[in-house]
Amino acid sequence: MKFFRLMTAATAILAATLVAEADPGRWQNEGWTTDFSKTLIDFAEVVSGGPPRDGIPSIDNPKFIPISEERTIAGNEPVILLEAGGAVKVYPLRILTWHEIVNDVAGNVPVAVTFCPLCNASIVFDRRAGDVVLEFGTTGKLRNSDLIMYDRSTDSWWQQFTGTAIVGFYRGTKLKLLPSRVTSFASAGKDYPDAEVLIPTNPEMRDYGRNPYAGYDSASAPFLYRGDMPENIGAMARVVIIRTDGKPIIVSLAKVTREGYSENGYEVTWHVGVASALDQSRISESRDVGGVRVTRNGEDIAHDVTFAFVAHAFHPDVPIIIE
Repeated sequence: MKFFRLMTAATAILAATLVAEADPGRWQNEGWTTDFSKTLIDFAEVVSGGPPRDGIPSIDNPKFIPISEERTIAGNEPVILLEAGGAVKVYPLRILTWHEIVNDVAGNVPVAVTFCPLCNASIVFDRRAGDVVLEFGTTGKLRNSDLIMYDRSTDSWWQQFTGTAIVGFYRGTKLKLLPSRVTSFASAGKDYPDAEVLIPTNPEMRDYGRNPYAGYDSASAPFLYRGDMPENIGAMARVVIIRTDGKPIIVSLAKVTREGYSENGYEVTWHVGVASALDQSRISESRDVGGVRVTRNGEDIAHDVTFAFVAHAFHPDVPIIIE
């Protein structure tokens, strides 16, 4: 497929530019005002994803309509369902695929709704750092194949997968993760008929509904990733990460689909009817990977369904439960 031909070419280019890319002086020449003296990471871990800063544009003034009025989204298409601040909002991955970040307010809660296609990571944050409400954009850079975001107040760089500021003024600050889940558009509409659904600000801006990463979730290896691979499970196998107060619990989706999963009061359930956002060229024609819900004492818990290589990269000391 076209995406994988581009992957091969991009990997060759990447190998020739890694040393230069890990140079804060070069980044400053790009216009970054980030305080690079404050860092939690080795700059050699940062690589270019291709697009420049804001080349993948965040949505900063999102538009919504009642979910009952949306007619362009197929019932099996994946959406991020968020309940926060007394509001229920639905964010289709057909839109997030092209924008990766939505700066929004749900009820009275300022939120950043994020999706990193290369990691299949759908994560929602409270975008307040102390008393400051931040607005996020895309840096065009990756670490462990994961989106590095930046805040437009200080140019600090933030790891999407963890919600932690890894470079700059906010170094070490961690955003609060909010419970959300990926489900189907049909299920969201059935369960929450009064919900609002995100629509494109400009429907002609992108080919919404098309997946530019066709075939990615059936690849044998991730794109632009140079770290260690997990043992006893394929790099691109899906896993559920339960975000606990301490170390996360990581369990293979295959185990969850067979028998569900429970541990220390956490309950993981799975249901059919949710298309992959990273399979066929048209998301609505993609294979069914189902949806996951994680609860504890009846309350939704922050979690993510991602690829095994991502879980291993960010939590190498946490075993992935397979059996």
